[in-house]
Amino acid sequence: MARDLFEAAREAMAKCHAPYSQFPVGAAIRADDGRIYAGANIEVVSFPEGWCAETTAIGHMVMAGAKHIREVAVFAEKLDLCSPCGGCRQRLAEFSDADTLVHLCDAEGVKKTVRMDELLPFAFATEVIG
Repeated sequence: MARDLFEAAREAMAKCHAPYSQFPVGAAIRADDGRIYAGANIEVVSFPEGWCAETTAIGHMVMAGAKHIREVAVFAEKLDLCSPCGGCRQRLAEFSDADTLVHLCDAEGVKKTVRMDELLPFAFATEVIG
């Protein structure tokens, strides 16, 4: 089932804007509504400012009215099993549960799947989130 997330992440990665790092990344989220929201990293001249693929995908999800991530796939063609950065781990946790699946991909597809609580075991949480 995660194959469609991998494909969406790979397609999104092709649309990235990474002229400074030359490190394209794509991410795709399946929300509770079943729809897939994808995003790519976008860099600006004041590098390292910009935003990650996961952040773009979360933005698309929220703007479409969805609020919860069921699973996510991350793909970077230059690094097998590229996991979300620390900031994106917290952003993903904001919209996830401990058992939300995070699929790490290589050029062939999903190669490793972890739960959100394994990816970010001590996520910051308040009574509003978590």
